[in-house]
Amino acid sequence: MTPSTLLVISNLPDRATAETLAAALVQRQAAACVNIMAPCMSVYRWKGAVEQSEEVPVLIKTAADRYALVERIVRELHPYEVPELIALPIERGLAAYLDWVVAETRAEN
Repeated sequence: MTPSTLLVISNLPDRATAETLAAALVQRQAAACVNIMAPCMSVYRWKGAVEQSEEVPVLIKTAADRYALVERIVRELHPYEVPELIALPIERGLAAYLDWVVAETRAEN
């Protein structure tokens, strides 16, 4: 049985940081693919104050059993004190694509 897959979401402060994180995740086989999205405006409460900042969202596709490595790399490279890191299970998708995600996160590649 193929391991389940995840869509992991995070936001970074700028495109260069997003590119560095994406490259590390793919090179270290923590993720098969990382989409770097267009900047967006985030509004959030941080340490009692309402903040607003432009951020660059990333969508990380990985096998569920590689999540711990994804989290380790994000903690290592993300500049925020508490980075956003949300993992959503992929319940359905093109089987060939989901198999590719899992295959690309295996050490044999």
